Order: sequence, then C-alpha cells, then structure tokens
Amino acid sequence: MDTQKNILIGGITGGIGSSVAKLLSSQGHTVSGYARSEDQLTALKSEHPNIHTLCANATDTTDLAKVFKSAQETMGSIDVYVHAIGSIIIKPAHLTNQTQWLDTLNLNLSSAFYALKEAVAIMQKESSGSLIFYSSTAARIGIPNHEAIAASKAGIEALVRSAAATYSNRNIRFNCIAPGLTDTNLAKPITSNPQALEISKKMSPLNAIAQPDDIANLTAWLASDSAQFVTGQCFTVDGGLSATVPKPRA
Repeated sequence: MDTQKNILIGGITGGIGSSVAKLLSSQGHTVSGYARSEDQLTALKSEHPNIHTLCANATDTTDLAKVFKSAQETMGSIDVYVHAIGSIIIKPAHLTNQTQWLDTLNLNLSSAFYALKEAVAIMQKESSGSLIFYSSTAARIGIPNHEAIAASKAGIEALVRSAAATYSNRNIRFNCIAPGLTDTNLAKPITSNPQALEISKKMSPLNAIAQPDDIANLTAWLASDSAQFVTGQCFTVDGGLSATVPKPRA
C-alpha cells in the first residue's frame, strides 16, 4: 500500500490541478494547493474542506516562497509537488507579439523553474521527494500555430531531465506528463467550438480528447511509491496522436 504523503499542487483550481487534488485526497494523502483566484479557491475549499488552499501568483517569487513555507508548516513536509500551471496560445509566430511571447514563457516555464527551486530547497533536507510537471503534445511533435506554447513546454521537459540528474543523489525524482488537448476551462476556446473540437478529435487515433482524470490518474501513479524508480521521464497522454501515422482527412 502506498504511504501517505504530503502533497502541494500549484494551479489547484484548474481542470487538471483540481482533478489531481481530488484524486490524491481521496487516496488518503494530505493535499494543499495554491492558485491566483480567491473565488475559485473558496469554491474548491467549500467542496473539499480537507484540502488546504493558499492564494498566490505562480510567477511571483515572493508569493511562492510564502506558499511553500506555509505548506511545509501546515503539513509538516512537502513530499510531492505537482505544477499544474500553464496557458494556451494558438497563433503563428508572426502574429504573436512580444508581450504574448513573454507572458507564455513566464507562465509556462518560469513559474515551473521558480517552484522547482522552492521545492528542492525543502526536499533536500529530507533527502527525498517527487516533482511532477506538465508539458504538451505540441512540444513533442510539430503542430501548426503552436510556436510559443511548444517552445515554453519543451523547456519544461529539458528542465525535468536536468533536474533529475542534478538531484538524484538527494533521492528527489522529477517527471513530466505531456497531455494532448484536454477538456478543461483553459481549453474552452477550442472545445466550445464544435468544428474545432471535431477537428481535434479526428487528429487522435482514439477519436477523442483527454479528460482531466486521464491526466490525474497518471499523476497519482508518478507520485506513488510504485514509481520510485522512475525519474527524468516525460509521459505522453494524447490518444496516440504523437505516436501514430496521421489518419487520412475525411
């Protein structure tokens, strides 16, 4: 049986983050998390009062330092950190302005780097820990109009591999998951458009898009004792999109 863990989740109110929080909490783990929206945090807390919530901006290093300190004091330790923070921008490079580019890098990649620094500072003292990040199928294969998000998410994968090597002597594991399009509020601009949704489904051999629980289930395994020999890896969950020959267009 998996040992009970103290888990901190960044972006806990998002589609993937909330699914991960609910699953891990149901498995008996102690779960804390942070996000920017106080209203969304209040709603999550009212539904799951056993989950400890904190309000913070993931791109603000001062906020993050306070969050990690508070989570450690509340739970006693941080055994697992899950970084479910990111953005979606679908534009070709020539239509992406400097502000959009920097915002995408900041939210997708810089926030992960800042959180990683805070997490390992705590986990090194215990000589154990597990960190899980999220990349994207767009970072694994070429998908049109995804230059900014592809670049920022590919940085996550490189960050995970390097950190896995750096902190292996401290028994701290780093892994990431690269989802395809997932049915979350963040993806609503795509999923709420019937034509765009149908095109996205047809891109997948399974003729579907991912559900948040699909990603949460793999996250829970990576956080568990069953994955204690897994580090430096990126697991793709995209219905076979990146691993199979594209289907002929109808």
